[in-house]
Amino acid sequence: MVATTILFAGVNAVVRHVGSDLPASVSAFLRYLISTVVMLPLLITMLRQERPTSVHLLYGLRGLVHGLAVLLWFFAMARLPLAEVTALGFLHPIYATLGAILILRERVSVRRWAALLLGFIGVVIILRPGVSPLSEGQAAILLAGAFFGASYLLAKKMTGLDKPIFVLTALGGVVTLVLAPFAIWNWQTPTLVELVWLAVVAALATGGHFTMTKALSLAPISTTQPVNFLQLVWASLIGLMLFGEQPEGPVLLGALIVIGATSYIAWREQQLEKTEKETQPPPADRL
Repeated sequence: MVATTILFAGVNAVVRHVGSDLPASVSAFLRYLISTVVMLPLLITMLRQERPTSVHLLYGLRGLVHGLAVLLWFFAMARLPLAEVTALGFLHPIYATLGAILILRERVSVRRWAALLLGFIGVVIILRPGVSPLSEGQAAILLAGAFFGASYLLAKKMTGLDKPIFVLTALGGVVTLVLAPFAIWNWQTPTLVELVWLAVVAALATGGHFTMTKALSLAPISTTQPVNFLQLVWASLIGLMLFGEQPEGPVLLGALIVIGATSYIAWREQQLEKTEKETQPPPADRL
């Protein structure tokens, strides 16, 4: 999981560097196009297999919301300090929990409601409404978090309907199609150097997803989730050393509060999942 945080921090740094020269839509499209080309054999294998129409619709819906999230995230990366983007990016578990409550009608305890409220307080501290106006970059990352949360909820449902590798492969293909019209509308031909940097982004992101999946297979979320917040440390250091960005006190304080809230939510979900497994009846062949 430590390797995951380093890889994703590298993704943020490269996107921050490239995003200042290329439109966000073009950068995001080329990043996913490169990954899709690499994963093309798996994608072709997947398309040859028959699946219910409902599964295809879920793939399309998740690709749409995830594509919009990626577009907004690339947009914000070019306009906000790395530490601030990283801190606000930790909101997606909170959004996912809210979605589970409002859409999936899940019952939530008072303690998880308190964690959601704590996360909201952390966001208010970071944004400081009334002290400084909400920037377009901040609005973009907040909206991106909502879309990422929706993508997470859909992913949880889809992993029970198809193989995880196909869920990941389909996401890349659909997101590429979703981003294509935005990229064409704002097209700016990248230089060879920019293409190389975007290929680095694709490699780092793919490696990060692999190490994260491996970590989740070896340890519970309650163990891996707190380690994930090392991204804020790396983002602050990279922002300071490479971009001269001095992390602001309110951003770090709000980030710590958001980290506490999301850590509790992750731990609580793990406990509920463990309890559910323990209370399930044994298989029929063991009765």
